[in-house]
Amino acid sequence: MRVALPCNTLLALLLAVALLAGCGFQLRGSYSLPYESLYVEMPDYSVIGATLRRAIRSSGTTRLALTRSDAEATLLPGAEYRDRVILSVSSSGRVSELRLRYLYNYRLIDARGRDLVPPGSIEMVRDLTYDDSNILAKQQEEALLWRDMENDLVQQLMRKLAAVKPVLQPVDG
Repeated sequence: MRVALPCNTLLALLLAVALLAGCGFQLRGSYSLPYESLYVEMPDYSVIGATLRRAIRSSGTTRLALTRSDAEATLLPGAEYRDRVILSVSSSGRVSELRLRYLYNYRLIDARGRDLVPPGSIEMVRDLTYDDSNILAKQQEEALLWRDMENDLVQQLMRKLAAVKPVLQPVDG
């Protein structure tokens, strides 16, 4: 049994497919880093460090160095700042909305300690409603948001490392 589509519907469907194909949309794949070897100067117990190392290994193009001297580039974490800000309170003076803010600074240097790219920072913000009657659920939601921001941070770091072309500074001499 064949179903005949009206001409307008068929035209709209073809237009939607053409627009989607023409916009350049493609799924995010693994990142190709411009460095042959990279040392991540973060402790092994760091969630960010472990997730970042896993992402670098999955890129397949960059080797994780065991020491700074063995690497073409070194990723140095800077200050990491997490903050909770009260956005609004109810008429009874209870918190009704929170903002979670995560700021992460980093540097990428060569074996001589020179910056390969300008020092950068990544800032993420998430808002969440708060309810004193559901404290446990809201604490779990907040923990999930922090974990989500950590994962987003690693993805943004990988994108920044993959997109930036190293700028070598002249050798002092």
